[in-house]
Amino acid sequence: LAVYTGADIAAAGLGTMTPAVQRKRPDGTPMFARSHPGLVSGWVRYVGDPFALVIAESLMQAKDAAELVAVEYHDLPSITDTAQAAAGKEAVWPECPDNISNVFEAGDAVTTEAAFARAAHIVRRRYVISRVYAHFMEPRGVIGDYDPGEDRYTLYADVQYPHRVRNALANKIFKIPENKIRVIAGDVGGGFGTKGWQYPEHRLMLWAAKMLGRPVKWTCERQEAILADEHARDNISEAELALDADNRILALRVRTLANVGAYVSSDRNLLATFTNVSTLVGVYDIAAAHVHVSCVMSNSNGTAPYRGAGRPEAMYVIERLLDDAARELNLDPIDLRRKNIITADAMPYKSAFGRTYDCGEFDVNMERVLQLADRGGFDARRQDSGTRGKLRGFGFANAIEKAASPGLEFAEIRFNPSGSAMILMGSKNQGQGHETIFRQIVAERFGIDPSEIQYIDGDTDRVAFGIGTNGSRSTVIGGTALWQAADKIIAKGKKVAAHFLEADAQDIEFSNGLFTVAGTDRGMSLTEAAKSAFMHAKLPPGLEGGLFETSTFSPTAETYPNGAHACEVEIDPDTGQVDLLSYAVVDDVGTVINPVGLKGQIHGGIAQGVGQALMEEVVYDRDSGQLLSGSFMDYTMPRADTTCAIQVESNPVPTKLNPLGAKGAGEAGTVGALPAVMNAVLDALATVGVTELDMPATSERVWQAIQGAKSE
Repeated sequence: LAVYTGADIAAAGLGTMTPAVQRKRPDGTPMFARSHPGLVSGWVRYVGDPFALVIAESLMQAKDAAELVAVEYHDLPSITDTAQAAAGKEAVWPECPDNISNVFEAGDAVTTEAAFARAAHIVRRRYVISRVYAHFMEPRGVIGDYDPGEDRYTLYADVQYPHRVRNALANKIFKIPENKIRVIAGDVGGGFGTKGWQYPEHRLMLWAAKMLGRPVKWTCERQEAILADEHARDNISEAELALDADNRILALRVRTLANVGAYVSSDRNLLATFTNVSTLVGVYDIAAAHVHVSCVMSNSNGTAPYRGAGRPEAMYVIERLLDDAARELNLDPIDLRRKNIITADAMPYKSAFGRTYDCGEFDVNMERVLQLADRGGFDARRQDSGTRGKLRGFGFANAIEKAASPGLEFAEIRFNPSGSAMILMGSKNQGQGHETIFRQIVAERFGIDPSEIQYIDGDTDRVAFGIGTNGSRSTVIGGTALWQAADKIIAKGKKVAAHFLEADAQDIEFSNGLFTVAGTDRGMSLTEAAKSAFMHAKLPPGLEGGLFETSTFSPTAETYPNGAHACEVEIDPDTGQVDLLSYAVVDDVGTVINPVGLKGQIHGGIAQGVGQALMEEVVYDRDSGQLLSGSFMDYTMPRADTTCAIQVESNPVPTKLNPLGAKGAGEAGTVGALPAVMNAVLDALATVGVTELDMPATSERVWQAIQGAKSE
């Protein structure tokens, strides 16, 4: 039906995304960033960079036609390795020969330097955090439609931020009013941050639909997903810890190279590099800290938030560093943590990065998870493994993350004339159980059955506004907006009930779904009040009919979910195989609204952390830039037999930053799992002389490390 190239996109005048964050390069000049145009012309910057769009009546026709596209390639040097890219071995963009897009700093460099100068011990390590990919259950897909009668586009897409996608398409790409675009996102089979916004296929399918006068559909096949989507992580951190003679931590200093890929199209490509570096100090009383991040461009897919978005990376550095410091100084790693942990009586606590931990019981979490994991019995278990020729390791990590950062979220509650209710949320569900949690909040406030409440999200024509789902914000911010909307419903319901009960509104009380006149047995249910609110002829003058309310909420500060993780692994030294034997976690996500849903979140997050620690990695050929891990034959995913039984306990310390007391739970499992598992692996390998190992701890890498230690 059609073949389009970058020249067609340029001729159509389609715009591009642009980053709003303004940072500097090392020499003080403005940040270097290049946005992806949708279809590139002249140069492809990475394997998978789209340059032609072929549209046909069927998938097979489209594939056959794609084979006929003639391309004359000229091989150019490629640079995909983060360290080599930062060294300027080859330039991704000729106008940026050192490949440094921008730098970011946080903390106090002078105070940190002074603390290091007076330190009794300094521990230095280099940690590599591998490049990974989300691999959600359902690969991305798009349907674009255009209605010439209304001059209006409709995008069906699996996105996490429908309203923000609409805003971006309208304002940045098509340069039309927002009401000319509708975005509909249904169940999307997982998102994890990678299905955020704004992918080239969104604009291309909408534009092609207008050009062809018919809807256009694109679905990503599994084999092309890693080529087509954004990746994550890919950091190298040089970390230093300064301690005094009593092994109290004086300061932390970190320099990180963060690979952001070939294009920086929006803030999204930078978020994970700076938004969570403030948690690098973890849950420890560290007076001084400084971090310097260099965002490095390479011939690879752009990186973006993926479950944790900088949180697991930060915890990995501090928790690995504590274990290594304990090993180097011949200390118990738990005792080192006990000596430096922030205790509950120190709350609220302002960290060296200027962030305020408003509440938490970090020490309680740690001691409880050590009990759950039976650390006291570990030596006996290690000895038992040794008799069977296996190496056993104990891994531990305290975790904290910055979540639910200030930003608006929207909620609406509508009652129908029949008395039934619906809720409309600006947050977007991708499998987290929003339809359960939000119904539960409303049901508890109103005293009605959750099954009677209709739940709606993901449609910009039905839901007035929304920021969307990311950063463990949905329950905290969206749930609070819903709580506030419920307050308004109850307040108006009291006026309606007062009129029909012939009482003063001040005397109306509401509890368990019933409005009553104080001190009497006279009352009416919320359902009855809702029905009555639509009886216009019976309402008093000045009382607006109907019962529907909206609310938006933005917190004054971010929350800090936290927890403690402990696990054990066993390694076969003959093969390098790592088996996860046990896992325990005690989490503080604030008020627990749905315990079953919370456990599901924790289990899923831990599985993703375990996967990255033990097996997951996006790998490119260093010479050609070709992707070597393009399928499940090469990119290994955790299965049921990779993990083990996971004990989950909650130690909720509700925050006062929102009426729910919630802190957020979406990323908690991943944040602690990454360092806990790798610490366990290194603890096991330390018994045979291995002191360093980069993730993932595949059997080959572990075996090679053991052989290397033997030869030394």
